[in-house]
This record gives sequence, structure tokens and C-alpha cells, in this order.
Amino acid sequence: MGEKLKEILNTVIDWASHTGIRLVVAIIVLLISFRVITVIAKRIEKRLVNGKHKVDKTLSHTLLYVLKIVLKILVVLCLISYLGIDTSGITALVASLGVCVGLAVNGALSNLAGGVMLIITRPFKVDDYIEAQGYEGTVEDIRITSTRIRTVDNKVIYIPNGALSSGTIVNYSEKELRRVDLTFSIGYANDFEKAKNIIQNICDKHDLVLKDPAPFIRVNEHGASSINLTTKVWTKQEDYWTVKFDLLESVKKEFDKEGIEIPYNQLDVHVKND
Repeated sequence: MGEKLKEILNTVIDWASHTGIRLVVAIIVLLISFRVITVIAKRIEKRLVNGKHKVDKTLSHTLLYVLKIVLKILVVLCLISYLGIDTSGITALVASLGVCVGLAVNGALSNLAGGVMLIITRPFKVDDYIEAQGYEGTVEDIRITSTRIRTVDNKVIYIPNGALSSGTIVNYSEKELRRVDLTFSIGYANDFEKAKNIIQNICDKHDLVLKDPAPFIRVNEHGASSINLTTKVWTKQEDYWTVKFDLLESVKKEFDKEGIEIPYNQLDVHVKND
């Protein structure tokens, strides 16, 4: 019994003095390498974005993300070799599972191709406000297989790049100016020229409404119970919502002051007695 215990102890000591030390060294190198790769990538990205020769934020972030993954994989493979693990067995295993993995990642490959197309065609970039796949929000990150957007109510949505690259994308941030389209309804008994002048004065006094192109205010429709006035004004894209809400509130206040009715749908019922 004593000889067996001594033999086991010698085996443990021998393993610890060779393989154990290698394993500890490999873990330490792994942690340090991953940390160094992350820090260096962040510094490179910061210099590329904020340096003298600025590189597009979307392109630099995506390429550095791919570079980090590749470098980390290389570190792991080197450490596996350092530990003396036979990589030929791993290669054979990966090859045998190739078909299964290919079927499983069919969608992922489609998203990967979509990510490449988005980087090449550049329909939007990080910080743009877009609408796609039934969602709209600010683009926070464009990854290889998905794009992350943040909605106005602070929800984070991940949209697969495969669907994103093949679908319709509305980019609200690509152009500097954006048009605000509003419709104001007044009663048939009201003077529509007076209503037009009220809206025009409000637009002229608003600092964020551009004077060139000039505001467009005309009668758009003779509705069932109202005259509808179309108002189209231009503003900077970042001021869109401010201008829209300001005009809605200001026109309502001025219409009330001037006695201009904003009608609602009504139904007149006539009862006929025989």
C-alpha cells in the first residue's frame, strides 16, 4: 500500500513539475495576451478615429473587431502547441464536424456575407438614425453578423446582417436637412387664407425653421368635414422632432386665439317619421 501511494505521489509531482507548470504558464500567457490585444486594439481605434488622418468609425471598429478575434485564436493555437497537445486530432475532429457545422451556421454565413456587404456598400454608419426590418433607432455597432441599434425608448435591438443587407433601409442621418410634413384641419366656415397666414407667421418666427427652402403652406384637400392645409418646412435633421412638436403646439394655440375651429369627424343623423 505504501509503495502504491509513493508511486502515485511521484506521478503527481512529476506531472506538476512538467505539465502543471506548463499549464499555469499557458493560462497566465493567455490572460495577459488577451488583455494586451484588447488594450492595443482600443488604442489603435482611438488614434484612427481621433487622429489627424481620421478613419471612418464604422470601418475601423469592424476591422479591429475581426483582428482581435483572429489574434486571440492564434494565441490559443500557439498555447495548445506549447502544452504538447496533438493538434492533428483536433484538426480531424473539426474536419469530421465540418458538414454538421456548415448546416448549422448556414444562417450565420448569410449574416457574415451581409456584414461584408454593409461594410462595402456603406448604406449607414455608426451613430446614424435608421429604419429597417420594422425597427428604427440609432446605430450603435455594426458587427460581422449583426447590427445593434438603440431605439428612442432605449431598447437595444440586434438585427441580422443577412436580412438587413437584403432589405429596405431608410437612413435619416445621411442628409444634413430634413423636411417636416404636417397637416392642419380647419372648418369649412373658417377663412383658410387667415389660417395660412397664422401658420406662415409661426414658421417665420421659429429659429430652427429654415427660410431657404421656404415653408410651403397650401390647401391640400377638401375633406368630409374639414379643409386640410399641408405644411412643409425644412430644418436640420437633428432639429426635426423639436420643430415638429413646436409647430403642432404653436398652431393649436394660435388657432384657439383667432377662433379657428379644428373640426373632428361628425355624423348627422336625420330621423324621418312617416
